Amino acid sequence: MGFVLAWLPSDHYVRDMCIITLTAAFVATLLSIRFYLRITAGRCFTETKMEGKTVIITGANSGIGKETAKDLAGRGARVIMACRNLETANAAKDEIVKETNNNKVLVKKLDLGSQKSVREFAADIVKTEPKIDVLIHNAGMALAFRGQTSEDGIELTMATNHYGPFLLTHLLIDVLKKSAPSRIVIVASELYRFASVNVNKLNPIGTFPAAYLYYVSKFANIYFARELAKRLEGTNVTVNFLHPGMIDSGIWRNVPFPLNLPMMAITKGFFKTTKAGAQTTIYLATSDEVANVSGKYFMDCKEATLSAAAMDMEKARQIWEESVKIVKLTPQDPKI
Repeated sequence: MGFVLAWLPSDHYVRDMCIITLTAAFVATLLSIRFYLRITAGRCFTETKMEGKTVIITGANSGIGKETAKDLAGRGARVIMACRNLETANAAKDEIVKETNNNKVLVKKLDLGSQKSVREFAADIVKTEPKIDVLIHNAGMALAFRGQTSEDGIELTMATNHYGPFLLTHLLIDVLKKSAPSRIVIVASELYRFASVNVNKLNPIGTFPAAYLYYVSKFANIYFARELAKRLEGTNVTVNFLHPGMIDSGIWRNVPFPLNLPMMAITKGFFKTTKAGAQTTIYLATSDEVANVSGKYFMDCKEATLSAAAMDMEKARQIWEESVKIVKLTPQDPKI
């Protein structure tokens, strides 16, 4: 009897085995989720060549913008990297040229948070570029808690993510129409589902936390894309927008310490790589499957559904009209 009792597991042994089992199950679950996210991520399989095509990509110095630029340069496109930070942009350009053997990669200064910079960039493009085959609105920024205000008196996240692209599209629209068939691709986000756009407060200075305005700006991108597609019907200029996935990219760099520590663990463990995140943008920029598709939302290289709120075209029209005022479009500017 004493021999049998000696072999019964102690309370400490049972507790330790439970902890080990639960930890193993937790790790296995996390690895399974990671594997599922990897195998279900969309991939652009089109081999369409882009020789003779001119593509403008905003925010192409890092993240999915850089991967998009690299892919399209590899297809032979003439790529204009429109970036705020010229130092990192030129370093990225050198890397892309070396990897693709395509010397038709240019860097031009563009700060989407500055209407002056947007107008200077657009004026240069109109003067020097006879055509634009694809305009990719990729650049985006996100703040953490405290917001900032642009030099134009506009909340900086909205200025960069929505108003800058809105103004740039207007200023380049005549070249895009002249280049038809041409495409406009807008990088939005599924995070729009966590926000709403207040048409009575489209310059939301003082919003706390400022991170929420990233979601709002992505919702504004969707309204903009849908209204733009409607207004460009019959021009052979298509407009489509996308969710790239949750990406391990520099957009999360403004998350402060110590919140950045769990964020880093999540992004490294479960978010898409920048190459995977660029696939839907590349698909919309190159695939013949979407040559005649416009006004649609895509995710993982497939058309996706929008919320009922995002389908509100009257609200899209109102946001458009207010945006015209905020970016100070003049009678001399191109019309859409």
